[in-house]
Amino acid sequence: MADLDPTYIQAPEHRSDANVTPNQPEEIPVIDLSRIEDPKDVQNVISEIGEACKTWGFFQVINHGVPYVARTRVEKTVKTFFDLPVEEKLKVKRDEVNPVGYHDGEHTKNVKDWKEVFDVYFKDHMVIPSSTDPEDQGLRVVHNKWPQFPSDFREACEEYARHAEKLALKLVELISLSLGLPKERFHDDFKEQMSFCRINRYPPCPRPDLALGVGHHKDADVLTILAQDEVGGLQVSRRSDGVWFPIKPVPNAFVINIGNCMEVWTNDKYWSAEHRVVVNSTRERYSIPFFLLPSHDVEVKPLEELVSPENPPRYKGYKWGKFYVTRNKSDFQKLEVENIQIDQLKVVIT
Repeated sequence: MADLDPTYIQAPEHRSDANVTPNQPEEIPVIDLSRIEDPKDVQNVISEIGEACKTWGFFQVINHGVPYVARTRVEKTVKTFFDLPVEEKLKVKRDEVNPVGYHDGEHTKNVKDWKEVFDVYFKDHMVIPSSTDPEDQGLRVVHNKWPQFPSDFREACEEYARHAEKLALKLVELISLSLGLPKERFHDDFKEQMSFCRINRYPPCPRPDLALGVGHHKDADVLTILAQDEVGGLQVSRRSDGVWFPIKPVPNAFVINIGNCMEVWTNDKYWSAEHRVVVNSTRERYSIPFFLLPSHDVEVKPLEELVSPENPPRYKGYKWGKFYVTRNKSDFQKLEVENIQIDQLKVVIT
């Protein structure tokens, strides 16, 4: 068996065979979104989404409205990019000033992930706070880096991201309805679009028993829309007992998961689940997550409509933009592997 760089080696309790129940009969729900067009069935769909958010923090959707051709185009295009020589990919490597583009040194929980990535802002640029200082109200603009090859990389990514954002905002409306709130409740939180796409490539790994594609983490965003290929490898930790379950690929489905923002907004009713990616020794795997982020000036705190004397706020509020800048200054790591230390925001309830 080939040796593995020690920086990739997971602690024994976090390796792919740890705390996994074999042959689990239970799976995360698969929800058909075409049913929302049926007035007799739409409430059932809303209830199913709410139950999935509460029980798992994960579900899959089919008949979601994202054109198959847009998804397959971006999948084909990004594979062409990752097949380029390393020196070509490094021409668009991200840096401290502009943390988008190519990267092959991602860490989760201080252990290196077995993957390479390419990050793309949703609207070619992002407006973020210029510093972490609460008194500094300045903003700065950061721009995407686009490779010269393949020539349609930018066009394919932008087309796909537009469809992914539309689906993400529709899901936020359905989640709002599942909470008994108006579907427009979260609209104002996305006025300044900060969302981004990531393309992950997980090469074959000589020691998949020791390394992970992505270590265990929670997403910091509102929600994530993930396109995964047929290889599989994504696992989720069940809320009730922490047992790891594989999320089996469903053709042309998207995996949806709730991020920390939504967990805080719902005051723990909905769950931001830990998840991870296992790798294998023979096949490469691709995935494309779209991260829906709130505007930089949004304060993330439990919604007033969901707290009461019987259910007091469980979290302190925090400004999203300042949080984003703080986390991105930390070793250039990105949001979905930079889990908010959510317990540090917990309010002690007596």
